[in-house]
Amino acid sequence: MTRIQGILWRLVVAATCLGFGPSGAHAEAIAVPQNLSNPDLRKATSFHFVALGDLPYGPAMLSHPAYERLIAQINRLKPAFSVHIGDFKSSSSLCSDEAFVEQLGYFNRFEQALVYTPGDNEWTDCHRALAGRFDPRERLARLRSLFFAEPRSLGRASMALERQSEVDSRYPAYVENARFTHHRVQFLTAHIVGSNNGFNPLDPPAVDEFRAREEAVVAWLTDGFAHATREQALAMVVMFHADVLDALGDRPDFPEQSGFARVIGRTLIPLAMQFERPVLIIHGDSHRFRVDQPFRNASGKAVSNMTRLEVFGAMDTRAVKVAVDPDGLAPFSFTIIENRSP
Repeated sequence: MTRIQGILWRLVVAATCLGFGPSGAHAEAIAVPQNLSNPDLRKATSFHFVALGDLPYGPAMLSHPAYERLIAQINRLKPAFSVHIGDFKSSSSLCSDEAFVEQLGYFNRFEQALVYTPGDNEWTDCHRALAGRFDPRERLARLRSLFFAEPRSLGRASMALERQSEVDSRYPAYVENARFTHHRVQFLTAHIVGSNNGFNPLDPPAVDEFRAREEAVVAWLTDGFAHATREQALAMVVMFHADVLDALGDRPDFPEQSGFARVIGRTLIPLAMQFERPVLIIHGDSHRFRVDQPFRNASGKAVSNMTRLEVFGAMDTRAVKVAVDPDGLAPFSFTIIENRSP
């Protein structure tokens, strides 16, 4: 990113923080500058996709009609695909097979492809009384068998996905980690969830699961960036559920007891810095719409090519349209999709 591009981005972020960012029915797009130092890479087609997550929450009589309206509105926009970054139920609703099947049905109402990565409410938090006191590891196995049975996305017009279970024989269980390329932009899902990424030192089975999944995600991120570099991708989009920075506070780096220290602090951030081209991180978990650049390197300096989009969630049933112009000065722009009847 050049000095001028960096100044342009800082002006965008400042405007957003001062309240001039997207809001209401006619939200302006937020633009993120791109490094265009290599003229050989300026050969891609613009497109748009939709990001959403942490939906639907709350009583079915209230949340489901709103979710259905949102899905219908997304279908009218005809995106190239949509991504749901996890938590298709609240932590206080049952983790039953019936609930899973119902949400799978909603995913298949999307007319275009729907790419899904799990959240904590679907499995790590299912031991809670209100969720039904399920075994989290058993629920994760059920999620994998229902939602990731095929090497394809969900949605009516599904598309082929490359899954870690197929690419790397060391990790046959991790069908949920997926990637695909669209118009020279690589998209990658990584199974990183809220609730400290499922890392609970007081629960030995949870620790074992966490360590194994952490190892798989580190390998998947590393291979993903290497693959994007080989394929000369113009940008990367990395999608996961957790708000990995929420518990960081004012600390410059992740403490060792954090479930995000290795996957984010020691893996994702260094890989993005080495990649140099734009990297968009999409997550949910905290239910606050944000577009900013909160990631810092080991010295505490902002990583200029990393941008974060956090989607809406909980009772705020809205989504975000992400327009992508790989060849433009601003490859990513964001517009709120309001929830309204036709």
